[in-house]
Amino acid sequence: MRLTSIAKAFPHLLLALSIGFLGFIAGTFVVFANAFPARYVTDAYRGGQALVSKMREYNDPFPGTIWQPARTTAGGVTIHDPARSFAGPTLYTVAHAQKAILIAPSGETLHEWHLPYSEVWDESAAVAKPQPDKLVYYRKAHLYPNGDLLVIYEGVGDTPWGYGMVKMDKDSNIIWKYLQHTHHDFDIAPDGKIYVLTHEIDKRVIKDWQHLAPPRIDDFLVVLSPDGQELRKISLLDALIESPFGRMTNTVAWYAKGDFFHNNNVDLLPPGSAHWLPPEASDQQVMLSMRELNAIGTLDLKTERFSWAQQGPWLGQHDPDLLPNGDILLFDNFGHYGPGGVSRILEFNPKTLAIAWSYEGTDQQPFWSNVRGDQQRLANGNTLITESEGGRLLEVTRDGEIVWEFINPVRNDDGSLVSVLGSGERIDPASLEPSFRALIKQTGEIS
Repeated sequence: MRLTSIAKAFPHLLLALSIGFLGFIAGTFVVFANAFPARYVTDAYRGGQALVSKMREYNDPFPGTIWQPARTTAGGVTIHDPARSFAGPTLYTVAHAQKAILIAPSGETLHEWHLPYSEVWDESAAVAKPQPDKLVYYRKAHLYPNGDLLVIYEGVGDTPWGYGMVKMDKDSNIIWKYLQHTHHDFDIAPDGKIYVLTHEIDKRVIKDWQHLAPPRIDDFLVVLSPDGQELRKISLLDALIESPFGRMTNTVAWYAKGDFFHNNNVDLLPPGSAHWLPPEASDQQVMLSMRELNAIGTLDLKTERFSWAQQGPWLGQHDPDLLPNGDILLFDNFGHYGPGGVSRILEFNPKTLAIAWSYEGTDQQPFWSNVRGDQQRLANGNTLITESEGGRLLEVTRDGEIVWEFINPVRNDDGSLVSVLGSGERIDPASLEPSFRALIKQTGEIS
């Protein structure tokens, strides 16, 4: 009886398997041939991936993008050579809280700014449902002479992760806010205008650039007035593919996941300082960094096209800075292959790519940050470095000797994880207005 039932059911089972197989073949053809409805299937799959990632970050009390394994039990200033370090307080941002902190060379806290995103967000924001405050942090901060602070918010585990920009006073009260998807970096022109990166999800299909398939995250350079009003917006995708350097997009990293460029830097170049550019380039240039292309370049603000772009001996880079001597200094996240860690700081000639100087870690003083990281060439020739994932700020001489070091003292409960740093900057006390300088002097020495 049982064998008879199986025999009767067999044709139906075979039919179901055949339909399933044909469906598999058809689905494979649809996806790989990019035929209808491949776009909808792919979009749904990517959307599901993003949702799972967001839920994972939301539920993890110590997400890896905010907390990293502590490399030492030390905290605060561990090295200070006053005779050789550049005098002045240091401003840094942390990932575990929406704070910017100004510290003295001794490590003593001089001032803090703290403005949670939950107190900033409103319905005009590009992000409709922001992450809770514990997953939002300041990526970068800029200190004005009077104690006002300009910051970028980013949200962990979200896509897009840029949450907006706020200018606040010394007491952390909002002066103005711009709640588009600002991220990573900004620069301020002498006239007070602000040049900042934004991004958004774009579903455009671009003819002849099929490998930049939608949906993708597209970056823009936005110009804001000194009071936060949007004046201009330039598509960096269009600026690159419509320039002679568009073929660089053929080298998009395999892990880009639709974030094909991942711009992470904005530096306005002084007129005439980009000495390596062709004569037809205007004197209005912005230095940009495209991490997923392992490329840096300059955007001509007059033509809205890239006037120069270059890939070099760096990998996953951040923060290219043009130095007064004409060299470029950048944080090379993955380009070091010797002992001491995968990261290094590079100074190189943009014409020849010859390396003029570098700083790498050693077995005794390891140095690396897989993501984030920046540096600042100081007036005395030293370099202040933000080793983000190490939770460390260090000032090194030209000879590579550490003359000042600060390690974030914030740990998780058992001390195994350290809160990463978003950015760091040494402040010249002479640049501060007397009223704010007097205020922070009440707390401790600033130089």
